[in-house]
Amino acid sequence: MKLHEYARYDALGLTELITSGEVTAAEIEATARHALTVANAQVNGLALPPFQPALHHAGQGPFTGVPFLIKDHGPVAEGVPFFLGSRSLPGVVPRHDTDLMARFRAAGLVTLGLTTVPELCLSFSTEPVRYGPVRNPWNPDLGAGGSSGGAAALVAAGAVPVAHASDGAGSIRVPAACCGLVGLKPTRGRVPCGPDTGEPMLGMSYDFALTRTVRDAAHLLDAVQGPGIGDKYTAPPPRRPYAAELGADPGRLRVAVTTESWPGTAVDTQVAAAAIRTGGQLERMGHTVDAAGPQVDWEAVMRAWVLEGVAISATLLLAPRRPDPAMMEAVSRRFLDLAASYSALDVLTALDAQNRVTRSVSAFFASYDLLVTPTMGRLPAPHGTLRYDDPGHTVTGWLESLAAYAPFTVVFNVTGHPAMSLPLGVSDDGLPIGVQLVAAHGREDLLFRIAAHLEQAMPWKGRIPPVFAG
Repeated sequence: MKLHEYARYDALGLTELITSGEVTAAEIEATARHALTVANAQVNGLALPPFQPALHHAGQGPFTGVPFLIKDHGPVAEGVPFFLGSRSLPGVVPRHDTDLMARFRAAGLVTLGLTTVPELCLSFSTEPVRYGPVRNPWNPDLGAGGSSGGAAALVAAGAVPVAHASDGAGSIRVPAACCGLVGLKPTRGRVPCGPDTGEPMLGMSYDFALTRTVRDAAHLLDAVQGPGIGDKYTAPPPRRPYAAELGADPGRLRVAVTTESWPGTAVDTQVAAAAIRTGGQLERMGHTVDAAGPQVDWEAVMRAWVLEGVAISATLLLAPRRPDPAMMEAVSRRFLDLAASYSALDVLTALDAQNRVTRSVSAFFASYDLLVTPTMGRLPAPHGTLRYDDPGHTVTGWLESLAAYAPFTVVFNVTGHPAMSLPLGVSDDGLPIGVQLVAAHGREDLLFRIAAHLEQAMPWKGRIPPVFAG
């Protein structure tokens, strides 16, 4: 299979080729390895050399033969070391798969590598000292977003059609927006989180994937959704497969559109315009569209967000082999210090803030079916923009700088609502612009219906970045 042919197929397209007998899974894997080498040389998205051989997977799953990557954000796959993007971690080797990884394997995904993250996944820019910056395929001088930046850059550059990602404050949706991809953060409890944790980052972190097409996201969620044994949170089961929602009539929806950031930070006019155009398209489709948005207590969001960072750091403080702070980046050291000083009262106060934000935002969806916002507040930024090396920086100050860059995402990590970024806009310089769709708790079905219609009406399939394996 030729590289330029391979790189233009989505995951289901490759599956169809294998099923029809046009190509074999082995031929696709060989081409994917070539594409991965070519793309990674330009975007720097791999944390380790490609796996030899690929990780074991099912031979008859719905994605059998589809090349795939996992994210270096903790223990994921048995026998694959993780580093959390840090020089301070020597590479801990898990003794078992996560429940989600077991489902990725059962789906037939061919896992070829580990993607890079910012240290401890604490940034919206993937520029760890350990590996250097991940470069955006649309412009290598710009960041690919974070923390799933390595995954996003390699999917956008045509190395693989789908890659594992996780989202603690926007870490699926922000890289999706930066790199022109589909990024779904599922409902809290939709995807299994076990067996080693019951509520990742106190219920504010979510695993799923980055894809190029809406249909790949829908079919993959069908393959992995549902609680694991003993999961603390569960989402309402879907009424039917998510794949069946693609192209289905959503009915006439009540849609709210807002471009006003909840922390009060400025929003780039081109970014705002993409969300407004999306609202206009939905109105032409027959939906009722209002300029509106939920009331958000931003101070409470910040309390919850700080607690999430503290929870990440606390896992390291509890580890058998604690990291060497001297080998860590400045922002990680600050979070580590804060975690060591946090009291039970601090934790309970932050959890109370999380509850208050969740209830107030959930009330908004009693009046509206869908919320449309920009995914980010700005266009993808040059390398070094989100830098933390000033001795005077505080943890709160760092998070505020992230909020200025992407002010629309973290709220839905706090509340647990499903949220999806779609590449529905293009800047004057040809950069992708993400638009975020948010629905009520458990309503990924609605997001897929609307996303599939928007993919047809505002297509992005023909947009190919300058850095592309094909």
